[in-house]
Amino acid sequence: MKSQRVTLITLGVNDLDRARAFYGALGWEPVPGPPGVVFYQMDGMALGLFGRGPLAADQGRPGAALGTGAMTLAQNFASEAEVDAAFDAAIAAGAVALKRPEKVFWGGYSGYYADPDGHVWELAMNPFWTLDSTGRLTIPLPE
Repeated sequence: MKSQRVTLITLGVNDLDRARAFYGALGWEPVPGPPGVVFYQMDGMALGLFGRGPLAADQGRPGAALGTGAMTLAQNFASEAEVDAAFDAAIAAGAVALKRPEKVFWGGYSGYYADPDGHVWELAMNPFWTLDSTGRLTIPLPE
């Protein structure tokens, strides 16, 4: 099995119902799962929402203060207009604007927001990467 892959990203949240409502306002639909966790099926992987305390205990670190913001989750889009629309939808759903989408030094267009638990999301249009019709990303290899 290939080791260079991610199958599940779990975000520790302070209020599971609030987090579920936020992602629901973005149009995300959860799949059935056990109590105390919310899963979203994504293309070849899943995103989970889990209370911070229970997540720390599950990691074998009960009582640990789990932080946020040291990593970025990202969604790439085919156009600047799609980036702007997704950013506006996130803000309307309760996200905190960190950086409004703008043209950036590397030649693309991107912005950042934090979800209600402080998890940072980048929304971007990268003219050097290809998205297929389902939104799958392909980083082109050098020739």
